[in-house]
Amino acid sequence: MATSAAPEGQRGDDDRDGRPGEDPTGLRAALSGLTTRGRSFLAAGVAAGICAYVLGQGDLLRVGLLLAALPLICVGVLHRTRYRVAGSRRLSPQRVAVGSEARVHLRMDNVSKLPTGLLMLQDHVPYMLGPRPRFVLDRVEAGGRREVSYRVRSDLRGRFPLGPLQLRLNDPFGMCELTRSFSAYDTLTVVPRTEALPAVKLTGEASGYGDGSLRSLALAGDDDIIPRAYRHGDDLRRVHWRSTARYGELMVRREEQPQRARCTVLLDTRAIAYQGAGPDSAFEWAVSGAASVLVHMLERGFSVRLLTDTGTAVPGEGTEGFAGSSQDSAEAAGLMMDALAVVDHSDGAGLSRAYDVLRGGNEGLLVAFVGDIDEEQAALAARMRRRGGAAVAFVLDSGTWLTGGAVAGAVDERLRQLREAGWTALAVPPGAGLAELWRQASGIRAESAADDTYGGWA
Repeated sequence: MATSAAPEGQRGDDDRDGRPGEDPTGLRAALSGLTTRGRSFLAAGVAAGICAYVLGQGDLLRVGLLLAALPLICVGVLHRTRYRVAGSRRLSPQRVAVGSEARVHLRMDNVSKLPTGLLMLQDHVPYMLGPRPRFVLDRVEAGGRREVSYRVRSDLRGRFPLGPLQLRLNDPFGMCELTRSFSAYDTLTVVPRTEALPAVKLTGEASGYGDGSLRSLALAGDDDIIPRAYRHGDDLRRVHWRSTARYGELMVRREEQPQRARCTVLLDTRAIAYQGAGPDSAFEWAVSGAASVLVHMLERGFSVRLLTDTGTAVPGEGTEGFAGSSQDSAEAAGLMMDALAVVDHSDGAGLSRAYDVLRGGNEGLLVAFVGDIDEEQAALAARMRRRGGAAVAFVLDSGTWLTGGAVAGAVDERLRQLREAGWTALAVPPGAGLAELWRQASGIRAESAADDTYGGWA
């Protein structure tokens, strides 16, 4: 939840519209706030005065003066009305999934010693989130407050600004209307929709905290010990004297350290790999699928990172870009979901940048969501799988998603290339559920467990 309060100057005076280079409290700005009714009264008064002068009718002149004076008096009264009002906004929650609702709470505080008149409150909302909410606040007593709320919902992911908050001041006759804006705004992040995945066994370099045993860097004999340089604060009882004599500096034995299983989720964002657009397009399915796998693997205790075809990894900190520890898993999940909320098509023609990132590291489990790939890109993707590691690919043929037809034969050929390289590759038909494909991937892998050096899905 976030609170956005008006600036100090704005808290002191609600009749500031914040437009640079103008004096928003001037009489000229107040005259510009004349409504259609006010302008009509003023025009009628001027016309009556001219006719009275031409025809020499004194009574008509008095009528004209009355008609012209009424809107001007309303402008003057509204111009001199100064309310000290503070406004705040709170989002609950600040990050929502596609199709889910968030509630926006608005609060107005009258910090002056005088009660306000009729106030019309309006918040600026992008059209994707629905119509602009408007509220009428009837007389806020001195030191009082009013709270209102409204709901927003989006079928598109992204980051949407909310605000600034606006106040409309009206006179009792409807002759003049002034709009004054606060300057603060908040941002609502709409992340991809995620799907709960079944808890199947997954192959990787090591088991996660939830399913497997801890792996240790410490080994059992003097010949097997891997020492490291002494650091300030290390226990002197851990000094390894043989290595100290060999390297000429103080060396200590490594502590036993659990190593978390790793998972890299690769998302193909190339514009040439996808056809169509909108919530039901192949690209949006791939983004949603990547988000589902990220959340699922984090819940299972894996160190996870998101990688795109551009070579960009999220989160960028920690060991080789992975989420470092269980303490920062929630923060890492937030960073990756925020990245997926705004991810868009890239201009790249291939997966070479992602391959450069993957070829040198120990990635553990690799889960890829790829669009249309030719023979060359399929061969490059096949080499991304490291020996002894597991790799699962969900291949989307955007042409079938666009037409709703059967999967093309070229896709079967690409799947064969990936499977020959050790991938568990599945074609994604239009509208398929990721949970069922996830189970199918587990079954396919289990059938080939006898040929897997690491003994299947662990």
